[in-house]
Amino acid sequence: MGFEACHPAVNFIFFAAVLYGSATFRHPVFLTIAYICAFAYSVKRRGTRAVIFNLCLLPLVVAFALYYSSYHHFGVTVLGKNFVDNNMTLESQVYGLVIGLRFATVCMWLEAMFQVVSSDKVVYLFGKVSPLLSLFLTILLRLIPRISQEARRINLAQKGIGWGSNQGNIFRRVVNCLRIFSMLITWMISALALESDSMRSRGSLLRGRTAFSIYRFDNRDRAFVIALFSCITMTAMGVILGASKMWYNPRIIWRPLNGIGIVTAIGYLALCFMPMALELWTEYRFHAARKRGVHYDATGQ
Repeated sequence: MGFEACHPAVNFIFFAAVLYGSATFRHPVFLTIAYICAFAYSVKRRGTRAVIFNLCLLPLVVAFALYYSSYHHFGVTVLGKNFVDNNMTLESQVYGLVIGLRFATVCMWLEAMFQVVSSDKVVYLFGKVSPLLSLFLTILLRLIPRISQEARRINLAQKGIGWGSNQGNIFRRVVNCLRIFSMLITWMISALALESDSMRSRGSLLRGRTAFSIYRFDNRDRAFVIALFSCITMTAMGVILGASKMWYNPRIIWRPLNGIGIVTAIGYLALCFMPMALELWTEYRFHAARKRGVHYDATGQ
């Protein structure tokens, strides 16, 4: 229900736009917009698991900022010395945080994308253009959810013989985790080979092959694409006019949001918030229709 019911091309355009923006923007306003929207949408798609995963990314962001500032010494605001007597500057630490937040935002968007973009959509989009790329992406999207399931199975089996990840002293637990990881890597290699052989035997790389598809580009998809490209155009024009410029070397210099910057930020906020708004609107219509006794299908129509 919601964004996953849209046409696969719509899903692909949206995630390509937000992933590119999250990986390139350095302005704090645009970083904040992307981070909040990615956090909210991933939680909407996965619930408690997404909350735990997203919160675990924050200590990694801080750790990366400290690591980055220890080995990059640009900037004029010296905060102190590191263990090899090199300067640790405010500018390098802030830029390390920016890089870490960009990486965390991309991870959260990918987490949501794996819930929306199924293997059927990948085959539909890339099957005729590049069968080899379609095969690779299909195997990847199918394998990622199975890794955690197989890791739990291996850990459960190892617990039966006293070699679980939480059994024994600290040294024994480390050894058990390494053993489980080794088994998981062996399983991944075997699974990749089996998946590849299975897809090849079905003719996935044959030229001119056809595939069954249930996707139809309807009026709702057209409206969503128009709104999507309007937001992308607003954001792109603001970037071209310099609304998102930011400098961290030698000083932190950022351009306050003027009229063009505000319009650009609004366009980027609307772009990142579109799938969440669509799903909230679909749920509202669904619950309102249930109260009125009207039937809606899975696409909200």
